[in-house]
Amino acid sequence: MDLAARLLNEGQRGFPLLPRPFHALAQRFGATEDDTLAACAGLAARGAISRVGGVWAPGVGGAALLCAMAVPPARLEAVAALVSAHPGVNHNYEREHALNLWFVMTNTSSAGLDKALSAIENEANLPVTRLRMVRPYRIDLGFDLHRPATAGAALQRRAPRVRDADRPLAALVEAGLPLVPEPFAAWAGELRCPAADVPRRIQSWLDAGTLRRFGLVVRHHEAGYAANAMTVFDVPDGAADACGARLAVQPGVTLCYQRERAAGWRYNLYCMVHGRHRDETLGLLHGAIAGAGLAGWPRQVLFSRRRFKQTGARYFRPSPEPRHAD
Repeated sequence: MDLAARLLNEGQRGFPLLPRPFHALAQRFGATEDDTLAACAGLAARGAISRVGGVWAPGVGGAALLCAMAVPPARLEAVAALVSAHPGVNHNYEREHALNLWFVMTNTSSAGLDKALSAIENEANLPVTRLRMVRPYRIDLGFDLHRPATAGAALQRRAPRVRDADRPLAALVEAGLPLVPEPFAAWAGELRCPAADVPRRIQSWLDAGTLRRFGLVVRHHEAGYAANAMTVFDVPDGAADACGARLAVQPGVTLCYQRERAAGWRYNLYCMVHGRHRDETLGLLHGAIAGAGLAGWPRQVLFSRRRFKQTGARYFRPSPEPRHAD
């Protein structure tokens, strides 16, 4: 396996929090520091990774909301471009449903998020269905690319929030490491703090669960996982925690959470499954449903059709003004 492929799979976790992290990775893989930096740069250039940085646990800073819109097919591309133009939108997909445009809006505050969503509604002249998270059960897209159908662990507790004093570092962690030999020293220079403080704070976030992981953040479509299915279930609210806990640990489930129901939308339990193709994804999904004992509950499977935008969230970096498509 070549260096880039090993980095893509093994570099998602356990990234060395050392003064020269790419040198440490190079030693692990039997390569040089220059070759390792070049391989990471190549993965970023071809879109296989979005950054080398952190993935935050839900609710540790800023605000995020899953949203959906029912867009007339003739307007879909234009409305999708309008939505994607908002810097706070980090995921924007067409899915197989009457609610055909699904996106995630993030912001440094709930007020800023609501303002941005109202702007989208006014510009598109269409309502946005807001689907607020009640509880996460599993949030982990850092799966083994060679063994995706392994069972995961459910979240056991809510992670501590990022302190206000640490938000400048959190913004850098969110944006991603510079691909230079001593990236943590570069961050320390920006923050005007001792170089050792940066990896120490990152490790403390990892230990507390505030950061889910730190390493290469993979874009799965470019890594060969061309199919993803969001499945939504209508389960009794009182049973959602038990159902979610069972579903979260099924092989192949990468995301699992409870969300509020909305007008015209009865579903409250969600999971995500990724596969190399549709049949593989369906096989994993059916196994997860059976394993979690959810076969008897109403559900819908929403495969993605098109990806309009996929980028990092903006919980700590202020969003610039959106650039609208012509």
